[in-house]
Amino acid sequence: MIPQVFKEVIDLGDGREISIETGKLAKQAHGSVVVQSGKCMLLCTVVSNYQQSDVDFLPLTVDYREKFAASGRYPGGFFKREARPSDGEVLTMRLVDRVLRPLFPKDYHAETQVMVQLMSHDENVMPDAMAGLAASAAIQLSDIPFETPISEARVGRVNGEFIINPTRAQLLESDIDMMIGASADSVMMVEGEMNEISEEEMTEAIKFAHEAIKVQCAAQIKLAEAFGKKETREYEPESEDEELEKKIHDLTYDKVYAVARAASAKHERSAAFEAIKEEVKATFTEEELADYGGMVSKYFYKAEKKAVRDLTLNEGLRLDGRKTDEIRPIWCEVDYLPSTHGSSIFTRGETQALATVTLGTSREANQIDMPSFEGEERFYLHYNFPPFSTGEARPLRGTSRREVGHGNLAQRALKGMVPEDCPYTVRVVSEILESNGSSSMATVCAGTMALMDAGVQMKKPVSGIAMGLITDTETGKYAVLSDILGDEDHLGDMDFKVTGTADGITACQMDIKVKGLSYEILVKALKQARDGRLHILGKITDTIAKPNETVKDHAPTMVTRRIPNEFIGALIGPGGKVIQELQKETDTTIVINEDPITEEGIVEILGVGNKGIDAVLAKIDSLMFKPTVGNTYEVKVIKMLDFGAVVEYTEAPGNEVLLHVSELAWERTENVSDVVNMGDVFEVKYFGVDPKTRKEKVSRKAILPKPEGYVARPPRDNSRDSRGGGRDNRGRDNRGRDNRRDDRRPREDRKED
Repeated sequence: MIPQVFKEVIDLGDGREISIETGKLAKQAHGSVVVQSGKCMLLCTVVSNYQQSDVDFLPLTVDYREKFAASGRYPGGFFKREARPSDGEVLTMRLVDRVLRPLFPKDYHAETQVMVQLMSHDENVMPDAMAGLAASAAIQLSDIPFETPISEARVGRVNGEFIINPTRAQLLESDIDMMIGASADSVMMVEGEMNEISEEEMTEAIKFAHEAIKVQCAAQIKLAEAFGKKETREYEPESEDEELEKKIHDLTYDKVYAVARAASAKHERSAAFEAIKEEVKATFTEEELADYGGMVSKYFYKAEKKAVRDLTLNEGLRLDGRKTDEIRPIWCEVDYLPSTHGSSIFTRGETQALATVTLGTSREANQIDMPSFEGEERFYLHYNFPPFSTGEARPLRGTSRREVGHGNLAQRALKGMVPEDCPYTVRVVSEILESNGSSSMATVCAGTMALMDAGVQMKKPVSGIAMGLITDTETGKYAVLSDILGDEDHLGDMDFKVTGTADGITACQMDIKVKGLSYEILVKALKQARDGRLHILGKITDTIAKPNETVKDHAPTMVTRRIPNEFIGALIGPGGKVIQELQKETDTTIVINEDPITEEGIVEILGVGNKGIDAVLAKIDSLMFKPTVGNTYEVKVIKMLDFGAVVEYTEAPGNEVLLHVSELAWERTENVSDVVNMGDVFEVKYFGVDPKTRKEKVSRKAILPKPEGYVARPPRDNSRDSRGGGRDNRGRDNRGRDNRRDDRRPREDRKED
């Protein structure tokens, strides 16, 4: 039976289209779609259990995977099978999750899985830009409760013109790479990197993407209606008790407000809130707590949230006593770790990051091997968030999705300020030692200082700040918060992080929880963020104003030399013998790459101190040394032969040439040692390649004065007449073969004759 297929097509306005199709694949899933643009095809499925899980949150899993078969490739590794997700796949999962999660009902706790798979790849289509569209479309075709369709779109800008879902080639020319997630009514998520753009330009890019997203949301609704919109499933909602909610609010609101207003530290404040919660619980019997203890905790959190928000909206005060635009105290230090190539500490309030920098060759580049992209990163940043940073003990289960996401944000913030001609591969590692507020922004600040401490010639220093927003839709009041605390992140309506230089934004990440946020408020928040960034930037430059001019004494120096392609083999040697011995002798690391355009060899020499590097450069100069015909050069005897001496050019050790015995002196030379000996240094004249021997010719006698009365030997006469009549006399009739045949007889036979 041929399945009935339903399809909607979205026109991107420049000849490209995105199609959404359902009815053919994965029909046992609660919702499934195939999203296609060009040859790129994504299959997305969604399944949600009909039983509520015994948890107080939504157990949502968003999984995005790229199949290597999609691009006609084999997976790397021994087993030749896709295994753990790459960082690129994890980042796409996070982008989709952050937009979907807020739109499920707060009391919906059923296990839910959204799975997006790249089934066919097109090098001109970036699949992550369509993952959000695929996920939302699959949900729209299911009976899963979900507030409204959403979609995501990438926006770039080339030559001042915005582009929706640009190709990877277009992104190389773009000064903006932003991913926006939104419903038809509200922007919900923004993440990306920029080339020092203004707040107004960033807002215009968001608006442009939102218009495209509105079209994609409408297409999902049309597809669901054509397919047959399912009735939303019924599920058991959380129990509510308005009387209990009011009782807990009345018991706790004023007390929580007072604690919030007391401007205490994180752990002190948490202990005070916990004490209030225990007092409330003490008013209930054990039987009552057993029946609705979970509701007590939920309503206490609700009262706590309202009290903290009201404090800020009514009095302009925050949990730690700061005003809305006030930044916590900052102290910084560089060169803290004696053995690293660069290090720094950045401490802002109760958040602390220790950053290190390591310099290496292209061999240490981070290799990216995904079906949709192959390449390498010469600058990359890793972020670690250990449990002790928040005073907790929990299992260590490898790098979390959060660590991947925060590290990527900081990397995007900094990478544009690392110069293109930086010879090193640069790895930055941020260790979060304390956390109460944005540790990713602390990573940006610490990373900037560590890079400058390492002697990386950054174009400009970068700082970052995390901002928050509290709004009251009933009164219209709102407050933009600079440098938010961890609690303010949870209690607020927007969490957005902005990084940049003194001249513009380099990266951002926003999660907007309130519907219908006006662009006016967004611009105000971004400008307040700019003031905060510049304040923090001042603290950074007070600590280290500019990059150190050189790397540290114990750090490696990198020198790059280009050599013609024909010399690469000579430098490597048979089986790598020359380069391996050279590295061992000079205590350096030598990496040779080939320029894909010019086909020149790019030689990277990494070593501590100049002695070893100079020795390698001398070897390269020696290999590339080409004497000029007619010039005189100093040479040294390195080998004695019966027919001459092997000499090497003193300015190019290892570059050897034969000095023939006939070129040692004007007089006839019987023994080479009569004129020169091992280790002798003298000058010779270079004559180029001898047409007779086809070898390079040098002469010592050519620069010596001729002896008085010297008569040159007449040249050999090679004419036929001088050799007895030429070749005719060597004919068959004159060769005396009969006599020669007799000569070959045994001696005994000849005696008898």
